[in-house]
Amino acid sequence: MDATASRDQKLTTLQITGMTCAACANRIEKGLNKVEGVTSANVNFALEKASVTYNPAKVDVSGLEQTIEKLGYGTVKESVQFQLEGMTCAACANRIEKGLNKLPGVTNATVNFAMETAMVEYTPGDVSIADMQNKVKQLGYKAIPKQEAEDAEDHRIKEVRNQKRKLLISSILSLPLLWAMVGHFSFTSWIYTPELFMNPWFQLILATPVQFYIGKQFYVGAYKALRNGSANMDVLIALGTSAAFFYSLYLTIVWFTGGADVHHGPSLYYETSAILITLVILGKLFEALAKGRTSEAIKSLMGLQAKTALIVRDGQELTVPVEEVIVGDIVLVRPGDKVPVDGKVLEGESSVDESMLTGESLPVEKKAGDTVIGATINKNGMLRIQATKVGKETALAQIVKVVEEAQGSKAPIQRVADVISGIFVPIVVGIAVVAFLVWYFFVTPGDFAGALEKAIAVLVIACPCALGLATPTSIMAGSGRAAEFGILFKGGEHLEQTHKIDAIILDKTGTVTKGKPELTDVVTDLEETEFLRMVGAAEKPSEHPLAEAIVTGIRERNIELPGTDSFEAIPGFGIKAVIEGKEILVGTRRLMEKYGVDASEAYATMSRLEEAGKTAMLAAIEGRYAGMVAVADTIKETSKAAVARLKEMGIQVIMITGDNERTAKAIATQVGIDHVLAEVLPEGKAEEVKKLQAAGKTVAMVGDGINDAPALATADIGMAIGTGTDVAMEAADVTLMRGELTSIPDAIYMSRKTMSNIKQNLFWALGYNTLGIPIAAVGLLAPWVAGAAMALSSVSVVLNALRLQRVKLH
Repeated sequence: MDATASRDQKLTTLQITGMTCAACANRIEKGLNKVEGVTSANVNFALEKASVTYNPAKVDVSGLEQTIEKLGYGTVKESVQFQLEGMTCAACANRIEKGLNKLPGVTNATVNFAMETAMVEYTPGDVSIADMQNKVKQLGYKAIPKQEAEDAEDHRIKEVRNQKRKLLISSILSLPLLWAMVGHFSFTSWIYTPELFMNPWFQLILATPVQFYIGKQFYVGAYKALRNGSANMDVLIALGTSAAFFYSLYLTIVWFTGGADVHHGPSLYYETSAILITLVILGKLFEALAKGRTSEAIKSLMGLQAKTALIVRDGQELTVPVEEVIVGDIVLVRPGDKVPVDGKVLEGESSVDESMLTGESLPVEKKAGDTVIGATINKNGMLRIQATKVGKETALAQIVKVVEEAQGSKAPIQRVADVISGIFVPIVVGIAVVAFLVWYFFVTPGDFAGALEKAIAVLVIACPCALGLATPTSIMAGSGRAAEFGILFKGGEHLEQTHKIDAIILDKTGTVTKGKPELTDVVTDLEETEFLRMVGAAEKPSEHPLAEAIVTGIRERNIELPGTDSFEAIPGFGIKAVIEGKEILVGTRRLMEKYGVDASEAYATMSRLEEAGKTAMLAAIEGRYAGMVAVADTIKETSKAAVARLKEMGIQVIMITGDNERTAKAIATQVGIDHVLAEVLPEGKAEEVKKLQAAGKTVAMVGDGINDAPALATADIGMAIGTGTDVAMEAADVTLMRGELTSIPDAIYMSRKTMSNIKQNLFWALGYNTLGIPIAAVGLLAPWVAGAAMALSSVSVVLNALRLQRVKLH
C-alpha cells in the first residue's frame, strides 16, 4: 500500500453484542472483509470487539454497523450529554447540532435550546468526547459533559447572576439617555431635562460601555455565527444597535465640529442602541429565570432520594452516603426513614408508603421475601433489606433518566420551527435593507436617519428567540408535569404522537383486571382431593398467572402436591405434564380437541362459568376428561371510570385477551367495553394492532406482560402499566407507573394540552414576527418599542409553557 492509500484509510473499533462462540466472530470478520472499502477486519471474540481499517470515501461507520446487524449481531453505541454554554437563539442550537452530526462516529446528536443541552449517540472507537467538545469550541461555544457540569456550579444560576449584573449597569447608564429622549417630545416639555443629558459627548460616554461592554456578547455571537457561514439573533442585535450607535457617533463628530447648539442639533440615536441592549438583557434574564423553572420536575424527583443509608459491614452498623451502597449490602431501614436503594426484605415486617412511585395512598405491607423500592418511606416496623439495585439502576434513577431524555429530545413539530429559524435571519436582513432603501429613496428622500430607524426596527422586531423556545419549553413542562402523576413519556415524539390516538387496545389480565385471579370452582366426578392433587402438580411449574392461582388455591386447602416428571407449556392452549407416570392435560377446549379428548359433557357447565366472568379450564388424565377448575380475576376499581373517560374523549376502546370469548365479554360488560378480541395468542396481539392501523387508526396498546411486548412495540404508542414487567416497560413509549387505567386518559389529556400549548406558542412566535416586521417596515414602530416587544415575546412563550405545570389530572 502506498503512502497516499494509507492516508485515505481510517481505523475504527466497534463493540459487538450477540456473539456466542468463535464461529460468530469468524462470520462477522468474513462479512466485514467482503464490504467494499474495507481493507482489513479483525474480530476479537474474547474482547467482543471488531477492529476495521476502511476507506471513508467508500464506506462509513454506519455502513459497517449495518453489515454487522444484517449478520444477526448488534453494535454498542454510547451516549453522552453535554451542558452547552454561549447559545443565544435557536439558530445557535441548529448550528451545534449540524456540526456534531457531521463528526465521523456520531450517529445522532440532538441539541435542546431551552435546556441548553446536547444528547450525542456515538461509536466510541471513532470519536471521543474531547473531539465533540473541540467541535463545539470551533463553532464558538462551550460543551461540558453532564457529570462535570453537575459537579461545577449550576451554570444557570451563574447565567442569571451575570445577566442581573449586566442589567443593573446597563439600566443605570441608559436611564439618562431615556430621559433625554423623552425630553425631546413636545408633549413632555414640562419634564425638566438637565442640560448635561442633552450633550452629545455625554451621551456618547454613557452609550459606549453599554454598546461594547454590555453588548459584547452580541458582537462575539455574531462574529462566531458569520465565521461559520450562518446568522443568528446576535447578528440582528449587533447590526441594529451598531447602525444606531455609529450613525449617532458620526453626527456627533460632524455637529460638534460645526459648533451648533445641542438643543437644536441632530436627532441622535444613542438611546435607541442603549435601550435596545438593556431590553434584550432584561428579556434574557426573564428567559433564564423561566427556563430554570421548567426543569423543576427533575429537581423534585431527585429530591425524593435518601441522602444516606444505614448499612451492616463486618458486623458493624455504618451510616454512609447512598452513593457508597453496593449490590449485596445489608441495609437497615428504621421506622420513618426513606428506603435508600431497591432491595429485598430479609427480616422484619412493616408497611411502606409507595405513593411517590405508584400513587397508591394506602401503605403496602412488607415481609421477608418482598421487594422494596428506593425513595419509598418505611412507616412503622424495622426492615433489614439486601440491596439489589443501586445508583443508576434503581427505579427512581430510571424514572429520572426517562424524564431527562424526554425533556432533551425533540418532538417532530420542533423540526419545523428549527428549519424556519435557520433561514429567518438572512431573510430579515434582506427586508431591513429593502425597508431602508424604500424610505431613503422614495418615502422620505434623503432622510438617512429616518430610513435607518425603520431598518433598525425591522432587525430588532424579527429576532426568532420566541420561535426557538416555543416547542422545547412546552415539552419540558408537559413531560415534567406528567411525571409528577406517574406518567413517563420516553421522548418528545411520543408526547406529540399520543394526542393523535383514536383507538386503544387494553390487555385484560393485569391491565383491566388486578391480574391476581383466585380459584373459585372445582367440578369433577373423581375424588376432589385426588383430582386437585394431580391438577396442582401439573400446573406447578407454569409461570402463567392462572396456573399460580390454581396452585395457590389448592395449597390453601392443605393438599400436598407431588413432583412433576415432565412439563410442557402450550401457548394459547394450556399445559401438558406427566405426574406419577400419568399424562395430564389442563387448558382450553382447543387443547382437548388437539389431543382427541371428548369433553363435550362439560361444555354447558363451562359456558355457565364463563358467562359469570370466570375462566374455566378443562382437565384430562390419561386421555380421558376428568373435570374442570375455574378461576376469577377481579376488576380494578378504577377501570370502569377510565373506560368511560376514554369514550368521552372519542376514543374507541378494545379489550384483547387470550381468554375465551364468554369470560372476556363478561369482564368487558362490567367495565363498559363494547369491542372484545378473545382467544388471541400472544403473537396474534401484534397482528390485531396492525389490522387497526391498516384501517387508518392511530393505535395505543396498553399491557403489562412479557407477551404484550411485541404488540407494545408495533402500536403507534405502547403504554406499559408500571406494575408489570421490565420487558414490557422497555418496549413501551409511555410507562404508567401507577398501574391504574385512569393514567391512560390522563396521558392523552396531558399530550393534548401540551400540543395545544406548543401550537399557541408557535402561533404567537410566528404571528408576532409576521405582524411585527411589516409594522416596523412602514414606520409605525420605534426601535426601542420593537426591542421591548421582542423581549416580551420570548418571555410570554416561556410563561405560556409554564402553565402546563399547573394542569390538573384525575
